[in-house]
Amino acid sequence: MVEPGFEFIFAAEGKLADPIQFGDTYEGARRMIPILDGHFEGPDIRGTFMSTGAADWQHTRLDGVTQAEATYAIKTDDGVIIQVDNYGLRFGPDAVMKRLTAGEDVDPSEYYFRTNPRFKAPVGKYDWLNRGIFIATGARAPNGIKLWFYKVI
Repeated sequence: MVEPGFEFIFAAEGKLADPIQFGDTYEGARRMIPILDGHFEGPDIRGTFMSTGAADWQHTRLDGVTQAEATYAIKTDDGVIIQVDNYGLRFGPDAVMKRLTAGEDVDPSEYYFRTNPRFKAPVGKYDWLNRGIFIATGARAPNGIKLWFYKVI
């Protein structure tokens, strides 16, 4: 058996607009959250979020789990643009999730927030992002998000 490990890739912090509520759907309550801007930095990569077309499409399922599908682009400090498709789940005890929804600062250890980012980098310096499985842990703030990205090794 080969047990996986994790290699830290970068930390990211983004500013989010207020959610646009679509209402209840067959999947649950649906909303879209525009990603306004942000930055990321790690040992071998750093840069900013590109806001054009960046959004996090979410729905809260009947079991209380928020399922998110974010698509955005990041631009490295040396000008390379990389697409990110990030699928995630967020859930926790009802009382904790109500505090989070109310805009309180909630310690991320009190709820589960994990994502599976997939990168589409052009051939060159960052194409190593195309050849790995990645996960991220997250923390949600009223109009922001923090994510810590890791490569599964």
